[in-house]
Amino acid sequence: MKRLVKTVAVSAALFAGVALAGSAVTTSSVEAGELNILTWEGYADPAVTDPYEERTGCTISRTYVGSNDEFPAKLAGGSTIYDAVSPSIDTTSILAKMGVVVPIDISMIDLWDDIYKSFRAEPGIVGPPGYQMEGKIWAVPFAWGSIAWMYRADSFDVPPTSLQQLWDDPALAGKISLWDDKTRIYSAARMLFGTEVNVYDLSDEQLEEVKEALIEIKPKVRKYWATAGELINLYANGEVWISDTWGGYQSSLLQEQGIDMVEFIPIEKADGWQDAWQIVKGTPNMECAKLFVNYMTTPEAQCAMALTMGYSAANPKAVKGCLSPEEYETRHQDDMDYIENLDFWREPERVDKYIEIWNAVKAAQ
Repeated sequence: MKRLVKTVAVSAALFAGVALAGSAVTTSSVEAGELNILTWEGYADPAVTDPYEERTGCTISRTYVGSNDEFPAKLAGGSTIYDAVSPSIDTTSILAKMGVVVPIDISMIDLWDDIYKSFRAEPGIVGPPGYQMEGKIWAVPFAWGSIAWMYRADSFDVPPTSLQQLWDDPALAGKISLWDDKTRIYSAARMLFGTEVNVYDLSDEQLEEVKEALIEIKPKVRKYWATAGELINLYANGEVWISDTWGGYQSSLLQEQGIDMVEFIPIEKADGWQDAWQIVKGTPNMECAKLFVNYMTTPEAQCAMALTMGYSAANPKAVKGCLSPEEYETRHQDDMDYIENLDFWREPERVDKYIEIWNAVKAAQ
């Protein structure tokens, strides 16, 4: 996931209750190290990465993405421009199959056992889609959340509860924004075919219906947003009233601007996402990459990510000391029912077909 650049100073005192756990993690320095990461903006915020750079001597260079589809495209052909990447779990398996990332030796992840059991996988045991393939682990869980929906409270007399309203309500003409990402197929499919449908294995006929529905609503879409800042500006300028969102993030930044935003999960349910770190095959900076992926599971990194971005942490123990009890509950860090009820992304059976459908929607006149 992605965020508008917004540095939050995380002081040493913030981690008073968790620093000892973080310092126990292996972060030995390497000589004149470099680390080139391909990631969503907020994951490379100085609040997250400064401790790693100071402790290891590895200097980070950042390249940002606005869609998961950019990860395979930028790594195609065995590119070693990047050393570590942070795709979502519908893309981690794609990179593994492409042969552009290497398996993870979980013995190098000091806090592996503190990550949600339902997220992680163990060698030789069938694990969650996106993390394990051929008995090997290919990614280390980092953050998670929902693709919720949000709206300006001052624009609705009756709070919306269903995605069908986007199609049915004429007052929303030109006031809708949708994320420019193939995952919008999933929410439309659940609306059309019910919440029990496997949105990752739709038939040609179902995909055609989804395409037609998304083209039907296109005249009401003010803009397909690609960055967090772009969506925030659309709301701040009064251009849109309702959109999908990276749950807990853009709405909080708009609230800081004095815009009353309401997030909701529609009756059609919501996508769940998990982002994870992978190491690029052939990286010349393997030591820095290993130290980085390990560091990102620590209290320092997990707390900085959670406090800077508002997302939930893959290591719930790591954020116990930096989130208030209310924040911990709001982010569902100890709510396994909430986690299990999200429709977490996974690689579509025919990912090229899904991309084709989404591109057809955008190209439609």
